[in-house]
Amino acid sequence: MNSGAAGGSTICSEISDNPILMNFAEETGLLVEDSAEARRYNRIKRWLGFADFAIGVVFLIALLVTGWTGTLRDLALRLGFENYPLAVFLYVFMLLLFSKILSFGLEYYGFRLEHHFHLSNQRRLSWAWDELKGWLVGLVLATIVAEVLYFIIRQSPEHWWLIAWGVFLLLFVLFAQIAPVVLFPIFYKFEPLHNDDLKERLTRLGEQAGTRVRGVYKWNLSEKSKKANAALTGLGATRRIILADTLLDNYSPDEIEAVLAHELGHHVHRHILKSIFVQAGITLFGFWATNQVLHWAIDRHGVFETLSDFANLPLLVLVATVLSLILMPALNAYSRYNERQADRYAFKSIATVDPLSLP
Repeated sequence: MNSGAAGGSTICSEISDNPILMNFAEETGLLVEDSAEARRYNRIKRWLGFADFAIGVVFLIALLVTGWTGTLRDLALRLGFENYPLAVFLYVFMLLLFSKILSFGLEYYGFRLEHHFHLSNQRRLSWAWDELKGWLVGLVLATIVAEVLYFIIRQSPEHWWLIAWGVFLLLFVLFAQIAPVVLFPIFYKFEPLHNDDLKERLTRLGEQAGTRVRGVYKWNLSEKSKKANAALTGLGATRRIILADTLLDNYSPDEIEAVLAHELGHHVHRHILKSIFVQAGITLFGFWATNQVLHWAIDRHGVFETLSDFANLPLLVLVATVLSLILMPALNAYSRYNERQADRYAFKSIATVDPLSLP
């Protein structure tokens, strides 16, 4: 849910826990050292991310090398009475179920890690319920993607990758628009912000940045986390500012305005539009590369009978994963560049830089 660097800042005394403050320190010559505790937390989080990534890749490779993906496809077809769309759903269901089982241990360790570093208020039952809801939402979204993808492949096997690229761009924009009103409320409670002075102040800041905000909402984050968070979310009629109650309770209006100014910096510099174009190019290349790999697997090695054999789904995901890994350094550098631009806008658009200075 973070739309910018400020989104993940935690309420701690160290400047290094707030990306906006960290960037300000770097650009003004202040030397800031992460605390040993912060370095340890970040190091463990990185290793957890690496481990989760490795498990996912090994799982996909195992499905392809052992032929288990074909076994799951046959099982899905039998359970679905040879109905193709139903079989696709059942296959996706089993794939996500096994994936969740494999990664559950790491996810629970991550839950315990947040408590160990005093960053979470969430109870175990609440966490488990969120995990279940997250899995179900993932199942719905993955099913939609898979059904659309294989429908396109069956209708136009020669040009499927180009058609799918256009359709998926439209789906991306649609999901970005409905997320604030459909997806986010599944996990968190939102209510209109009742602080009229702050609401007017933030709305005015948005107008100065040339964006029309449809509402300012309080995000009840404290029941799960001690972290502070804020975001400018949605597109068009769903565009809104969301402020975590942890941010409202622990930061002054000047500091909240500085955080939002960073988020608005992304809008001023058209980072969302630029990112859509970047992702469009990457996605187009990704679909083309996937088509080449699928034809290689079918025509030269006979791994699958047809393009529409949904047992090849792990191969599609594997190609996308490898491509993401290769492009990650460049995309991270681009993202960091955008964050610095947003920070500079924040420095210029607020009345004083005091909210961004050391406490």
